[in-house]
Amino acid sequence: MTKVAVVQFRASTDKEENLQKILNYISKAADMGASLCAFPEFMMFYTTSKQSPRELADSAETIDGNFVRTIAAAAKKHSIEVIGTIYEKSKKRDRVYDTAFVVSKSGKMSATYRKIHLYDALGFRESAKLEPGSKISVPVNTSMGKTGMLICYDLRFPEMSRILASSGSQVLVVPSAWVQGKMKEEHWISINKARAIENGCYVIAPDQVGNIYCGRSMVVDPYGKILLDMKKRQGIGLVDISLDVVRQTRKVLPLLRNRRTDVYTNLKL
Repeated sequence: MTKVAVVQFRASTDKEENLQKILNYISKAADMGASLCAFPEFMMFYTTSKQSPRELADSAETIDGNFVRTIAAAAKKHSIEVIGTIYEKSKKRDRVYDTAFVVSKSGKMSATYRKIHLYDALGFRESAKLEPGSKISVPVNTSMGKTGMLICYDLRFPEMSRILASSGSQVLVVPSAWVQGKMKEEHWISINKARAIENGCYVIAPDQVGNIYCGRSMVVDPYGKILLDMKKRQGIGLVDISLDVVRQTRKVLPLLRNRRTDVYTNLKL
């Protein structure tokens, strides 16, 4: 059994202010006995619609910049794994990557993932400021087990979760900033449950709250039971993750094993 801390908070437009909040959450999570602390998408800072692509890029950092280095030092100090996100500089002067990272208890970078599916839907166009990633990251070993990384809008594409699960993931972590709107919370809940059920894995989805985001950070177990729903509150939610539950669920509901990949091809009309 592994105790995991899920952080839900409202990021301001001030990077340093948010960094101090993040460091405090890491310390509190460790004091609460968590082995891993997971943060939402865009935790670095909130970018308003008025902020230009160039301004966003100027405030972004490299993966080994001060923002991540400071978080890694806190992870090492408190002996806790941290999953978070940054705006990562790209080669383009007016575009950034939306990047998730995993830091080990020793403060080492275990994995990174650049968001593949940009939220160009429902009136939004993330591609106006963001550069898409080009590959799915290999599942990484964490204290929870084999962990696959997605970010927010990636949830709407079941192929990605399935590839991560069929590649060994027992837990999917999805840092998110789910935008409010008609039926959006219903979509959020339904999709998180579906990704857990169809892959027989845990889904851990820390979400932004406030600004334009709906909150409702969630953890769903492999059989679809909601273990955590943080509603609109800021703070830390704790859950226990058990790989025995993953193994038992996949034994009685062997969806990964029962796939018919031999007939899964596009149909010719």
